[in-house]
Amino acid sequence: MAALTKKQKLEKVMGSFELFAKNFIKIIDNNGDLVPFVLNKEQSEYISTMKKYNAILKGRQIGFTTLSLGYMLYSAITKPDTSYMIMTHHNSVSKSLFVKVKKMFKNLPHDKYPDLFPKDSLNNRDELFLSNGSRIIISTAGGDDAISGNTFQFIHFSEMGKYPNNVQEEILSTAIPALAKNDSAMIWIESTGMGYNYFAELFLKSYRGKESVWNAKFYSWLADAYHKQFKISFDEAEEWHKLHNKGNRLREKDLEHDERILFEKYGATLRQLMFRRYYIATNSTDKWNREFPTTPDQAFQTSNESVFSTDKIVERLQFVNEPLLNNELSDLPEVLKPFVGKSFFIWAIPIRGKRYFTGADTASGGGKNSDFSTISIFDDDGQQVASFYSNEIPVYKFADVVDSLARYYNFSFLVIESNSYGLPLIERIRKEKNYLNMYKHKTFDQKGKKRLKVGWQTTKANKAILISDFKEQFEVGMINIECKQTLEQMKIFVDQDGKLGNKRGTGDSYHDDLVISAALAIQGMKAGKWYV
Repeated sequence: MAALTKKQKLEKVMGSFELFAKNFIKIIDNNGDLVPFVLNKEQSEYISTMKKYNAILKGRQIGFTTLSLGYMLYSAITKPDTSYMIMTHHNSVSKSLFVKVKKMFKNLPHDKYPDLFPKDSLNNRDELFLSNGSRIIISTAGGDDAISGNTFQFIHFSEMGKYPNNVQEEILSTAIPALAKNDSAMIWIESTGMGYNYFAELFLKSYRGKESVWNAKFYSWLADAYHKQFKISFDEAEEWHKLHNKGNRLREKDLEHDERILFEKYGATLRQLMFRRYYIATNSTDKWNREFPTTPDQAFQTSNESVFSTDKIVERLQFVNEPLLNNELSDLPEVLKPFVGKSFFIWAIPIRGKRYFTGADTASGGGKNSDFSTISIFDDDGQQVASFYSNEIPVYKFADVVDSLARYYNFSFLVIESNSYGLPLIERIRKEKNYLNMYKHKTFDQKGKKRLKVGWQTTKANKAILISDFKEQFEVGMINIECKQTLEQMKIFVDQDGKLGNKRGTGDSYHDDLVISAALAIQGMKAGKWYV
């Protein structure tokens, strides 16, 4: 095979970002040295699998911000008349990243290849404009709108988890229409986890879902890149461990319970675990989990606030079963079929002679950010078999769903919260549908006569009981939850000044309706009643 000419070699380099980065881009490494930008294993894998919409959750300093800046510069050079934007959570960070990309441009071998790279026609603190018509600008979340009215080839949202929560969704909804209408235009969102917010919801839905348009990628602290990039810190951690353990490195027999899980289940090396101990000794476990997560759920963990054990929720999320598919369901009532796989999920079909318990929380069905009407069903062993949630179904249609589901599951024991929307639901289920197997609570009239009323009447006192019973049943393993959305709501269900509920926001998971319906089903089990 004939050797490539100089021109052919240059064409090959210019046609591959990885080769362009290695040959032309210089970066400052962790030792402070100016070195060629050679992509690490994770960066290379990502470049080969990226799509139009990309969401990256990662640990600290794995190099994805640098990757994005390098790719942005490469694209601006090789695609004339295109625009690019970097947005961060703070003005000083935006300026810092912009300085990095301008240094990359300055350190290109302009003198060696005077005709290969465009010149900088305009280079100020807000914009880098190249002679080929391409430009790179910076922006800050919550600042002036730099998106509307522009068309971008590539938008990079850095550390979106740190953006003000009330602007995250709005910024993204503005950015998507601003993308250029070609095959290579794209958005990168990259961030560490910063509690549960819009970015967390978007990422987790994409990471777990099969039909999302977002290409969700997670890179944990066990990624290959850390071996090289954190070598000095790893060496320091090993010396620190030896100093406090009679000159010995960490041994397998010395591992604590959580370390053994990381070692056996996730493949953490003893050297990595020494680094983990070293970091936690100078910071905290919570900060470690956020900065260097092992799983996506751990990255978004807010265990210091949640009513439920976040560790147990995160662990459960790793093992939930996928719901049954349409072709695996038999004799399903017609009214339920349109919802399967969208807002209605089944993990087990009813078994003859088995008892089931259904909790239902009712909302208006107003759509948008309104509350959800939810159903949670458990069998008499505590296994969740089905869940339903929708904020677009009116009460009269929800009555059909509740009645059909309860009858499908062997006339299950039905517990409906008797709130403002629950009362008309109870009325329809009881009188129009003639459904009898329903929870009743005791009241006294003015004459002191005892009366039984259908439904669960929530008060401040018994809501604490409702949630406390749910917490106990879940944390001691007496119930098994399969619904991911329920578990996500449990993660951010908090007690703030004696008020139990979820942090409010704009996403589905900021509601607590599935938590309530699951808790109501548990009260059905606890009641020990059966009226049919």
